[in-house]
Amino acid sequence: MERKTKITGPGIPNIALPFSPAIRSGDFVFVSGQASVDLDGNIVKASFEEECRRSFENIRAVLKAAGLGFEDVVQVRAYVANQADLPEFNAIYKEYFSEPYPARSTLMGCLGDLLKFEVDVMARIKG
Repeated sequence: MERKTKITGPGIPNIALPFSPAIRSGDFVFVSGQASVDLDGNIVKASFEEECRRSFENIRAVLKAAGLGFEDVVQVRAYVANQADLPEFNAIYKEYFSEPYPARSTLMGCLGDLLKFEVDVMARIKG
């Protein structure tokens, strides 16, 4: 196997920036930050809930292209623009992940006015 392999596939937003949607290296897949964007890479501004769900659905598409699902995620880094949205984020998070939850970091107030939410994950390929 190559040292690293780019993950591509249907349903993954086409972002015209210099990064891959995800990279496989060994038994791990590192998924780049996914936000509320459509398949053409255009930002879709909406409520926090809608942006959060769209971001997780973009993560789902990338994981699926790698032959993985949310149950394979071992680490989550979430970026929440407004601290007041943290309870809603935690509720939505539980719809996508279950016990034992992945390790997680949540950064707040770091997205400016462009986005309400962004998330990146690391997943492990089953042996």
